[in-house]
Amino acid sequence: MRLGVQFRGQVPGGTSRRWFTHSWPEGWRVVWMVVPTWPMVDGAAQIEWKVQVDRQAAGLIKYFIEIRNLTGGPVDIEARFAVLN
Repeated sequence: MRLGVQFRGQVPGGTSRRWFTHSWPEGWRVVWMVVPTWPMVDGAAQIEWKVQVDRQAAGLIKYFIEIRNLTGGPVDIEARFAVLN
């Protein structure tokens, strides 16, 4: 298994932002996780995300990651991946 951070960013309060990451080999089984890194809040969920996929070329995959901030203030995030095979 390979683990890593693909990108970091910030999502303003009450909004959504969308990122993409490209040129992933189609044979890889990739799982995406998005984690809030600031502010540190022990309470309700701060974010939610969804992943969409596009075949950008023969043998290559592009992922679109949309992150929604559920709070009223900005939230810093980290998009993490795990390649399972």
